[in-house]
Amino acid sequence: MGLLDFLFGNKTKKIEEFIEKDAVILDVRTKAEYDGGAIPGSKNIPLQQLSVQLSEIKKWKKPVITCCASGMRSGSAATILRNNDIEAVNGGGWASLQKKL
Repeated sequence: MGLLDFLFGNKTKKIEEFIEKDAVILDVRTKAEYDGGAIPGSKNIPLQQLSVQLSEIKKWKKPVITCCASGMRSGSAATILRNNDIEAVNGGGWASLQKKL
């Protein structure tokens, strides 16, 4: 176990657990970024629109793995979702997340 795993937990293991629960992958980049390349089957709700889409996300009744370009916006998105009683984990950058799927 590395220092980062110790401090932040093993994100890969958490992502695997979410996938086993049939999690939705939510890409919070802008539509233009998403259209330029994304994880197949993921949903796109830009971070700026996340708060107004919370009721829609709750209707999914599934855990959510957030992703973006680098992991910063998806970290914010995961926090917003968890603060609104939605099970969520930050998957980080979409390209690195795609390799874990």
